[in-house]
Amino acid sequence: MAADESPAGPAALAATPVPNIPGMLVLTLPVHGDNRGWFKENWQRAKMTSLGLPDFGPVQNNISFNAAVGTTRGIHAEPWDKYVSVATGRIFGAWVDLRAGASFGEVFTTELGPDTAVFVPRGVGNAFQTLQPDTAYTYLVNDHWSAEATAKYAFVNLADETAAIDWPIPLGQAELSDKDRAHPRLADVEPVAPLRTLVLGAGGQLGTALRRHFAGRHDVDYATRAEADLTDTAALAALDFSGYATIINAGAYTRVDEAETPQGRTAAWAANATGVAALARICTENSLRLVHVSSDYVFDGTSPAPYTEDAALSPLGVYGQSKAAGDLAVATVPQHYLIRTSWVIGDGNNFVKTMLSLAGRGISPSVVNDQYGRLSFTDTIAAGIAHLLATKAPSGTYNLTNAGEPASWADIAAEAFAAAGRDRGEVTGISTPEYFAGKQAAPRPLNSVLDLTRIHATGFEPRDQHEALHAYLAAQVTDTVGPA
Repeated sequence: MAADESPAGPAALAATPVPNIPGMLVLTLPVHGDNRGWFKENWQRAKMTSLGLPDFGPVQNNISFNAAVGTTRGIHAEPWDKYVSVATGRIFGAWVDLRAGASFGEVFTTELGPDTAVFVPRGVGNAFQTLQPDTAYTYLVNDHWSAEATAKYAFVNLADETAAIDWPIPLGQAELSDKDRAHPRLADVEPVAPLRTLVLGAGGQLGTALRRHFAGRHDVDYATRAEADLTDTAALAALDFSGYATIINAGAYTRVDEAETPQGRTAAWAANATGVAALARICTENSLRLVHVSSDYVFDGTSPAPYTEDAALSPLGVYGQSKAAGDLAVATVPQHYLIRTSWVIGDGNNFVKTMLSLAGRGISPSVVNDQYGRLSFTDTIAAGIAHLLATKAPSGTYNLTNAGEPASWADIAAEAFAAAGRDRGEVTGISTPEYFAGKQAAPRPLNSVLDLTRIHATGFEPRDQHEALHAYLAAQVTDTVGPA
């Protein structure tokens, strides 16, 4: 029988959160022993993630062998997550939270043998002292060590009075390196900054709304197409993503009709498919979460019911085909939110502003009345994305539009005319085939209604599209003619 196995058998696999250090977990590992020795599953992804251990994607396995009792190492906080265990021997482990925030300086200690492991989040300082000779201390990490990475370490002195770690073997009698003896006191440690979020396509309609929503946040960066062009995959791959946890791709090629031309087809596929596939590969390789915004155009619009997230892709035109290809690439990223929207309205030119302009110029338009959907105001999309990130909702696809009864484009146009003081009847409804007769245009889905059950289940309630439209129209009319 192994020393760590009780007569009743090995303890069950379990994970217990450390109360004062967010994200840190202590795991109890079953150790199976007999006359030959013992065996354990040191890292078992499926079982451990089901207990709440993050699927942190280890890429390197390190072993520290320590011959003498009292060997003491740390306290080091590296720029990656660690899964720490003991192969043989026993240690006293000590961890100090060095991350910026309310838990900075919190301390946790415990003993580790072969039957115990800990998950240590990035930015938490890690130290140990050996309690038995010939102790092998092992750890998995989710980034590769490099000389450059050491510049991002944070350290605190093993003897720090604030941490007040009660080492079993006094430090004066322990084996320490000169470097560890020279580390700063906690009061002099610069807290480890959180990993950041990068918004690509920050100059577009959704990018503008995301800037507005995240205003005041110091952990969100923005890049316009001029600064990070998805179609330049070589330049994209050369960017430094080491300080990020999340990439929000708010950029896309959206000129639906031009996508049907030879030049537009190339541009649409470059931005919506090839570039997105490159971004997906980067996110997978760097263990980043990817938030990507897609479209109702990935469906053909023939369904009699609202489209759910798992409906079969069936795009009609080049734009929809390129977006569907991008969706498939995004779905390969272990951590992803694929956001499907429809009928986007935000800053800049859009359908509602066009209708207001026609109303103001005395024009009575013909507008299609057989395409149905819901508007997606960019502020709603931005709020929904922020909600998924903040609540750590499960990865996957989420439909995200405004809520409420669906409407046709002619219905939306009539609302705009009414807000401008024109008669609703001045908007003439017309079928899609009639409207596009003799014109070069991309095919449109007639049913663009997306089912919102899944986003509702996360606790996010999009605003009714008609309420949002009325508020938007009131603001636009006020901006145009001034207050009454």
